[in-house]
Amino acid sequence: MNELVPGGNLPLPGGALTLRVPGPFDLSALVTDDSGKVGGDQDFVFYNQSAAPGLRLRDDALGVEPGRLRAGATRVTVVVSPGEPGTPLGRLPVPTLHVLDPAGRPLARFTPARTGRETVLLLAELYRRGTGWKVRALGQGYADGLSGLARDFGVDVIEDRSPAPTGPGAAPAAPPHSAAAPGRLPSPATFLAPGASVADPEGFLGLVNSARNQAGSPPVVLDPRLMSAARAHAAEMAAAGSLSAEGRDGTSVFQRVTLAGYRCLTVGEHLVSGPRTPAEFVAYCLRTERPRRTLHDPVRTDAGFGYVRDGRSGDTYWTALWAVPLTAGALTRTADEVVRRTNGERARAGLPPLAVDPLLTAAAQAHSADMVARDFYAHTSPDGAQPWDRAAAAGSRRRSIGENIACGQRSAAEVVDGWMNSPGHRANILKPAFTHLGVGVSGGGRTGTYWTQLFGA
Repeated sequence: MNELVPGGNLPLPGGALTLRVPGPFDLSALVTDDSGKVGGDQDFVFYNQSAAPGLRLRDDALGVEPGRLRAGATRVTVVVSPGEPGTPLGRLPVPTLHVLDPAGRPLARFTPARTGRETVLLLAELYRRGTGWKVRALGQGYADGLSGLARDFGVDVIEDRSPAPTGPGAAPAAPPHSAAAPGRLPSPATFLAPGASVADPEGFLGLVNSARNQAGSPPVVLDPRLMSAARAHAAEMAAAGSLSAEGRDGTSVFQRVTLAGYRCLTVGEHLVSGPRTPAEFVAYCLRTERPRRTLHDPVRTDAGFGYVRDGRSGDTYWTALWAVPLTAGALTRTADEVVRRTNGERARAGLPPLAVDPLLTAAAQAHSADMVARDFYAHTSPDGAQPWDRAAAAGSRRRSIGENIACGQRSAAEVVDGWMNSPGHRANILKPAFTHLGVGVSGGGRTGTYWTQLFGA
């Protein structure tokens, strides 16, 4: 049986599969296409709606037949929440996912890191790859419960607010449903189209997109999760009376993005004090090279901003976030860019290119995701695993393994440049004996995006 780590994946056999999560939990599932958004209430399987094409929920087990999912479905995301609505998952045993093959034999198991105040957890996803399907371990929690989950998947759940019956003999009103418990949603739920607009009465978005248009970059949209994270961090800086990427409680601006429920590949930030209006803030960003480059970056599609005035000093503290959401396509493009730039450096040194190795890629992605999930930055994981251990666990049989890691860089160009300016990392990139490479990228950690290169020979 395979033990998965966050970001780790495994090919699945054909036929019906069973996913079990024993314990005091509610299990649910979301069906999406390549956009990552649900198409309607038929894409949500939970306590009050226990079946959909290719899916059936019974107690602690979810039956999945990938071949019978609705047309266009490319992903099934498995969600777990407390059986008792509103209970933080940190008060319960850590949920463990068991994946069973069509004969009921164990295929894989995944136990995520212990959560804290999160009340909903994306445990894993089944996703189409070519003509087959794979399972990937996630371990992504939402401190704001179902509302965060809903925003991530383009779902707006409208609860039944009809008046409670009154008078003698009337049935007692049902308790209000907690946003933390997908298993207790009223049925049917109402789903709104993805991409609903966010109010921007101060015209921030228009100013930003005008500047991006002049630079030849496509427009960004305001994302409510990024808005929430930006406002929270601006308030923290105003309360502390200083600019900082990390709050007084140790939570970084990048971690606030994750806590708000936004799954990012990379995110850039502007932390500024002084400007009094959005127009002054945008003008400040355009005056100097690095802030201007972040605002103009054509790959960033989502944005959020917030500002708070410090009542003691009168200073205004701003946080603006510019993000690339974590999608399969964006992850592939970013990893490919790292490989391309790495091979460009090898070509300049007269060395042959490195071929992409899917097993090394899986191990590298798992390590980047693990560093974000368990909040560490090292070649040795908290359980003692080394790069060669992770490569072997992914199925690689390569004789020689090398690893580069980095955190905080905002693009493939930035991270490869950084590695090339470090003698040890440069030596791995330019080692003649290496023939293959895998790249992993995961955002939302303490210092932003975490990068891994795993070399093999």
